[in-house]
Amino acid sequence: MSTKQTEPGSRISVRNIGGIDEADVDFEPGVTVLAGRNATNRTSLLQAIMAALGSDNVSMKGDAEEARVELAIGGETYTRTLQRRNGTIQTGGDPYLDDPTVADLFAFLLESNEARRAVVTDADLRDLIMRPVDTDEIQAEIDRLVEKRQELSEEIDELDSLKDRLPSLEEKRTRLRNQIEETTSELEALEEQIESKDADVEQSREEQAELEAKLEELRETRSDLEDVRYELETEEDSLQSLRSEKQDVEAEYDELPETPAGDLEEIESRIDTLRTRKQGLESELNELQSVIGFNQEMLEESGDEVSDALRDGDGGAGVTDELLPDDSVTCWTCGSEVDAAQIESTIEKLRSLSQETVSEINDIDDELEELKGKRRDRKDQQRQRERLDRRKRELEDEIEETEVRIERLSERREELRDEIESVEAEIEELEDDSYEEVLDLHKEANQLEYDLGTLENDLERVEDNIETIEARLEEETELETRKEAVSEEIQELRTKIERIEGQAIEAFNEHMETVLDLLEYDNLARIWLERTEKQVREGRRKVTKSVFDLHIIRQTESGTTYEDTVDHLSESEREVTGLIFALAGYLAHEVYETVPFMVLDSLEAIDANRIATLVEYVAEHSEYLVVALLPEDAANVEADRRIESF
Repeated sequence: MSTKQTEPGSRISVRNIGGIDEADVDFEPGVTVLAGRNATNRTSLLQAIMAALGSDNVSMKGDAEEARVELAIGGETYTRTLQRRNGTIQTGGDPYLDDPTVADLFAFLLESNEARRAVVTDADLRDLIMRPVDTDEIQAEIDRLVEKRQELSEEIDELDSLKDRLPSLEEKRTRLRNQIEETTSELEALEEQIESKDADVEQSREEQAELEAKLEELRETRSDLEDVRYELETEEDSLQSLRSEKQDVEAEYDELPETPAGDLEEIESRIDTLRTRKQGLESELNELQSVIGFNQEMLEESGDEVSDALRDGDGGAGVTDELLPDDSVTCWTCGSEVDAAQIESTIEKLRSLSQETVSEINDIDDELEELKGKRRDRKDQQRQRERLDRRKRELEDEIEETEVRIERLSERREELRDEIESVEAEIEELEDDSYEEVLDLHKEANQLEYDLGTLENDLERVEDNIETIEARLEEETELETRKEAVSEEIQELRTKIERIEGQAIEAFNEHMETVLDLLEYDNLARIWLERTEKQVREGRRKVTKSVFDLHIIRQTESGTTYEDTVDHLSESEREVTGLIFALAGYLAHEVYETVPFMVLDSLEAIDANRIATLVEYVAEHSEYLVVALLPEDAANVEADRRIESF
């Protein structure tokens, strides 16, 4: 049952739609029956409802230049206008639906409805169910999420690499702390010796100050040299890593298949051409089916009128018997007397043309699927090529910048080495034999202080690295959670199509079983759909494609069951099967959430009692069910509103 709630009752105002001049009709939630003979504008009223809801599968009165429909429902009013211009009908207004695609397929179940006719025409049932699903959009979203998941995986891999570095860094930290402690102890002992020796040596304050200054300068210069050396090693490691990554990117780029220039444009152009052709064919098909239905109704109506007129005349049964075999009718297009068989032959040719059109549409659908697959592949390759090319340029820039920094650091290293040699030479000049032992101790202390500073700097860098890694590792849980969520979303999108297929099959099988039990067809045991896979060729490759196989199981009087074909179904059985297939699509796509009306006509092939049962069953799934019936069929149907004329 529909979950979309509207205010009780609705009203539709119609002008110049189909065969209707003007009409105002009220509806109540539930079943509304339009009772009347053929050619009494029942279908025109159904088309008016469809037009107000957004469908383009409607016609205007032949002598009208414009038409209008208003639908008041749920406190809102929706309009649809039609105008005849240069032989074509243009639509306007503000209908209930922005996109009527799903409703046209599964809610507007006139005789020409494609889903309803699918069983009879042996159409691709799976294609019909999946037509409203934009598989290209789903695939594009999957591609985006896959790229996002790859980025998250790279971040997690980086964390794993950092995690592997952590034990060695912690070990280095411990070693540095021990070395600092040992060096500090050694320096303290040496300073005690210097203090003791200084007490025995007399030296001018000026000479002592100059020497100390040079020793301090030497320490600072060596410290600067150590910093430069460390930075240089870091940059050289980084350069090696960048060059290695660049080689990997270039190798991956070279492995990508060559895409001919303009190939994607050609595919896009071909897809557009096929879609335009398909739209044209579908329009032709709708027109053909409308013409077939109209002529069939007129033929039946004309036959009834001729028979009634002859039987009501003064000539009696004998005259009727003599006149009826002639089987001629007055043509409703030219007004001349035409053999009914000739008209039936023309209708049969139109049906044959309709079948050929359906077949051509199916061929176009197959080619479209193949081209869409090629387009996805080309776009994937293009995106990968662009990503690699972009990364290659980034790496080249980073390599160039790193090489510049290395060159600058190398020059700075040489400058510092020259400075150290110069300072050492100056210290040598200040040395005196009498102070040689004291100076040696100062040099040794100076070296220890330098070593201690280096160790402390190294320890600081190691501890910073450890702290950075530990902070980054705290992100691991969040990254894993985000990656898992993205993976679930990818899986959800990848299974969306299969889920809709499964829902459609489940709905069809469940409702088909129930309806067959309700309608009590004697030797029809079961009708069911099965989802299978088949290999089809797309270009030079074979791909697996889902198909829906329809199975028909009959049962003999002795209880023996066997599988039959659609061709052997009676007209009544085919109509019921087609309607249930359309209902399965209606439920799988949850059309009841967006469309309050379901319309239905041309049930004459089903007997009156079964029509009543079927209408009652279908009504459970739509807020407003409007069905056109012959008077004798309508008599058995329980309706919330019954309209005999309008």
